[in-house]
Amino acid sequence: MIFPIHKEEQDLLRMIGAVAGKLGSPAYLVGGYVRDKMLGRDTKDLDIVCLGSGIALAEHVADQLMPRPHVTVFRRFGTAMLHHQGRELEFVGARKESYREDSRKPAVEEGSLEDDQFRRDFTINALAISLNDADFGNLLDPFNGIAHLSEKILKTPMDPGKTFSDDPLRMMRAIRFATQLGFTIEEETLQAIGKYKERIRIISQERITTELNKILEAPTPSIGFRLLLDTGLLDLILPELVELKGVEFKEGIGHKDNFYHTLQVVDNLCKRSDDLWLRWAALLHDIAKPATKRFDPEVGWTFHGHDALGANMVGKIFRKMRLPLDHKLKFVQKMVRMHLRPISLTQEDITDSAVRRLLFDAGEDLESLLMLCEADITSKNPKKVSRYLDNYRHLRQKLDEVEESDRLRNWQPPVSGELIMASFGIGPCREVGLIKTRIREAILDGEIDNNLEAATRLMFSEGRKLGLIARQTPTNP
Repeated sequence: MIFPIHKEEQDLLRMIGAVAGKLGSPAYLVGGYVRDKMLGRDTKDLDIVCLGSGIALAEHVADQLMPRPHVTVFRRFGTAMLHHQGRELEFVGARKESYREDSRKPAVEEGSLEDDQFRRDFTINALAISLNDADFGNLLDPFNGIAHLSEKILKTPMDPGKTFSDDPLRMMRAIRFATQLGFTIEEETLQAIGKYKERIRIISQERITTELNKILEAPTPSIGFRLLLDTGLLDLILPELVELKGVEFKEGIGHKDNFYHTLQVVDNLCKRSDDLWLRWAALLHDIAKPATKRFDPEVGWTFHGHDALGANMVGKIFRKMRLPLDHKLKFVQKMVRMHLRPISLTQEDITDSAVRRLLFDAGEDLESLLMLCEADITSKNPKKVSRYLDNYRHLRQKLDEVEESDRLRNWQPPVSGELIMASFGIGPCREVGLIKTRIREAILDGEIDNNLEAATRLMFSEGRKLGLIARQTPTNP
């Protein structure tokens, strides 16, 4: 079969084939590039296998490119990488591998193209395209990968138990590909994931989290999380999420299954935002419900405080998952902590003061928060969903009106600590904080206008109450 390589890439690939020929190292395109081209997906990453030294081929290919790209060499793995015109090219010599029971790091030796294809994770990733003059563009498909692409099936080239035992990260990759591509994992392959799930413990947390992030970035992440649950991997990777599963009844009253509710919230959000960290917030927004679940005979099941406790749990989960502990963590914590605030404002007459406080506390993240709250509507009753969305439209209108008049988004009070200290001739002290807080609260409650003149008057009034003596400066109105 002749593989349809786009004309703009042919010159580059023919040059690689020609260089490989001069080195006596026949070369082939393999893996994801071939798979994605056959699926019509855009791809810029090219994996090239040669029968010889991948590092030598990379260096000689780089010599033919202008400007000559830097070649990054990984001698331990026998691979090299370079970038050219927005493409990432990785070169490796064909090899075969053997594994010890306690490690996913293989013993590697040179092998044939067939050996290299046989060691790959899935049949759809074992496809190869010849770059050699004699049969340029020919597709080599020893494991029926093309048929499996057509049937949307994920299957391992060799026994799935050996495939997953050798490299347990492949279990996560199977679920990730199923989620990204909408494929079905072949039954024997799926059963092997459940059987060998404990092997995932030898994989570094960073690599597991990378796959989990890719699942979250897919159009419908619930596909992957259901598979993670069904295979038992989720119990090992993120047991806090598994704790959400199940419905408990008391006195004939049950609560919803918060695990499947969470998955629906994530899917709802993914229709509107591709922000990975907002997706993490959706995944974790109810994470503290198991710890806060209580039954009240008068009102039924309650989860009081799950927003605040959940925000604290987010930090522990991020540390365990080796996720960033910077502004991304703070954003997710903020979303989890605040996800009930807008809901409360849709269930009562909205005061300007409550709206000001939401604008102030949410700041630049207001739209993200509102998207999360709207995604949190998962009722099966269309009329109820429509009513809730109408309430949010009303809230959005009110937020816009107050923001236009009060300019509170990303707002800082007009009187600074420096001005307070200069006006009373004092240094940093408790009184400065008290005055700043009083001014902020007065503006948010609508007691005074949001401007320097009104805030300065209140500053001197509060200073006098605290026994501070104002300096006779132009700042004193």
